[in-house]
Amino acid sequence: MPSLKEFRNRIASVKSTQKITKAMQMVAAAKLKRSQSAAEAARPYADRMARVIANLAGAVTGDSAPALLRGSGKDQVHLLVVMTSERGLCGGFNTQIVRAARERIDELLLAGKTVKILAVGKKGRDQLRRLHADKIVGYVDLSGHRNVGTDAAHAVSEALLEQFNAGAFDVATMFFSRFKSVISQVPTALQLIPARAPEGVTPPDLKGAVYEYEPSEEAILEALLPQYLNGQILQALLENQAGFYGAQMSAMDNATRNAGDLIRKLTLRYNRQRQANITKELIEIISGAEAL
Repeated sequence: MPSLKEFRNRIASVKSTQKITKAMQMVAAAKLKRSQSAAEAARPYADRMARVIANLAGAVTGDSAPALLRGSGKDQVHLLVVMTSERGLCGGFNTQIVRAARERIDELLLAGKTVKILAVGKKGRDQLRRLHADKIVGYVDLSGHRNVGTDAAHAVSEALLEQFNAGAFDVATMFFSRFKSVISQVPTALQLIPARAPEGVTPPDLKGAVYEYEPSEEAILEALLPQYLNGQILQALLENQAGFYGAQMSAMDNATRNAGDLIRKLTLRYNRQRQANITKELIEIISGAEAL
């Protein structure tokens, strides 16, 4: 049975941990509000851009299509861009994204495809190293970016385009977590190259009008597709950041509650042990008095 001093030290230690988790919960809640606003503000732009690309891409086919739209014409080498956070203490947030990527890797390998991985964020890289270290061909460190924004998106898109221009892959798919609510983040897979509009996006209704583009659709797409790619990556990074803070806030709230429960249990055991020690001492005193 632990001594009373050990109980007091344990209770003090858990109280210190509880203060830390409570502070982290409050910080995550404050950052979540800003991150959620940024993610929601970027969605209309991303949706509109996807509709424009879908409309223009419908009129361009064959070899005249830009490289980012037609891809390499093959489907053998797949590059998976796995986006996770640089930090932990966020429950199963990173694990859910990595699990979705692993399932896709298993499917591709079973189909005889070649798989490569571009890791964005330290946690995803560390988890994927355990089973697929030989497939990781690049890593983008986000720790140098205090706030996820255009600089981080450019870093990812440059790494992706460098691999594409070198002919290192045929199809690129991005894995990230779409923010739905504080307690719900949805792991999502989005094909980046060859570029295509996300599922559910329809071209704008032109109401029968016929447009003539100047310059041509091919030239417009050649200029828009890199921006579209960068916009998709930026949107994914913002969604990931909001999801991370939501998951961290929820995890720290659970940790604070669990610490409170543990403190109550330890206090109860401390009081019982203290009462048992007092009773034992009283018995010894009474027994000694009777012996005299």
